[in-house]
Amino acid sequence: MGMDVYGKKPKNNQGEYFRANVWYWHPLWSYCEQFHPTIASKVQHGHDNSGDGLNASDSLLLANLLKRDIETGIAQNYIKEYYEYLDSLPLEDCQYCDGKGTRDWSQEDGTTLTKQCNGCKGELKVKSFQTWYHMDLDLMKEFQQFLENCGGFKIC
Repeated sequence: MGMDVYGKKPKNNQGEYFRANVWYWHPLWSYCEQFHPTIASKVQHGHDNSGDGLNASDSLLLANLLKRDIETGIAQNYIKEYYEYLDSLPLEDCQYCDGKGTRDWSQEDGTTLTKQCNGCKGELKVKSFQTWYHMDLDLMKEFQQFLENCGGFKIC
């Protein structure tokens, strides 16, 4: 699943469309909410695809704020700290194999085949679900350029 973000009155191709899958969109929009809450809070449903968004002037303001964050290194530092945080999370019990290290697979002939768990690879522990979410500076730059040229947007 992804978030399709459409420009309302795009100035050019960069402002027509922006897309991010959920694993990248949620951290990107959370960044906007954390660092630029005055603007981001105007989007009540920024984490779903119900059509919420910003008008042209607020989109341009957010674009300028993100551009400043990128140029001053604030965004890069945040991304570095974000990944340091994810790396610090403890491993969790594997929920796929219930701590056995193996899983039972039903076969077409009605028998059961027991194999090593493909979730934890028999280690009984897995990385936190939070580690599935990613921050990416290039994606943030692309979003910033989209905001600069979209004439307002809606998240669909």
